Amino acid sequence: MAEAPPFLLQRLHAAGLTDVFTVAPAAGGLAATAGLARRGDGSSVFAKAFDEPPSDDVFAAEAEGLTVLSDAGGIATPEVILADRDLLVLSVLHPRPQTEAFWERFAHLLAHLHTTSRHPRFGWHRDNWLGRRRQVNTWADDGFAFFAEHRLLRWLGEPRVRDALDAQDRAALERLCERLPEILPVRPACLTHGDLWAMNLMATPDGQPAVIDPAVSYTWAEVDLAHLWTTAPPPEAQVFFERYAELTGLDREWRDRMPILQLRQHLAVIAQFDPDWGAADLLRATLAPFRQRF
Repeated sequence: MAEAPPFLLQRLHAAGLTDVFTVAPAAGGLAATAGLARRGDGSSVFAKAFDEPPSDDVFAAEAEGLTVLSDAGGIATPEVILADRDLLVLSVLHPRPQTEAFWERFAHLLAHLHTTSRHPRFGWHRDNWLGRRRQVNTWADDGFAFFAEHRLLRWLGEPRVRDALDAQDRAALERLCERLPEILPVRPACLTHGDLWAMNLMATPDGQPAVIDPAVSYTWAEVDLAHLWTTAPPPEAQVFFERYAELTGLDREWRDRMPILQLRQHLAVIAQFDPDWGAADLLRATLAPFRQRF
């Protein structure tokens, strides 16, 4: 059986989990190293670590996000067993069922989160993390300004983004940001997961929807919707989008907005990964209408 890199076991032991005797690699993570740690009593826990943590608070912020989504939002999350500078240890979740009923249940849960957690301002009381990059959550009264400054333009200073985008790309992004109030409807801020692609949706032992890897903030609900919509959800997820739209009263044009709202994630991927799985090409396609033609 394959084993996770030795440093993960070493950190578990250093944190006091000395009864862990093996760690099997866990699939799905892109930025950190993750594994299923087998304990002496036969139980397992999920462990995650960076070889070099990007910040002292990266796991504390993630643990806080899991707790608030569960306590305030009513969506199941793994139990936080330990969160310190070097290590995050969680209870083990299960792969999600491949059923429409599961996705319909999640539509009700996410709609409840988004419609019952509205906030007068956009942001969060602290910054948190998307992989190895900081998510800036400075409070703002204006959702368009918040999204432009802290979710889009914030990425232009990242070295990989500077290399991937030319001057016309950057100008088109800035032009799009100026026109956001024309392109997107006015929406309130609400509590969002913040990194809700399909791989971050799992199941509790009894089959209920559960989420992992949050980057929470108060922002537009459709930021969560866009991430699920554009990251190849399985066919059985179609019922999720239909039911969520019904429960939240989405207008008919919501699908047209998804590429704009997903620009944040494309920029985050470009900033951190090489190759970028086509993120730069998708970004340019969305920005095409905002390029000046001479």
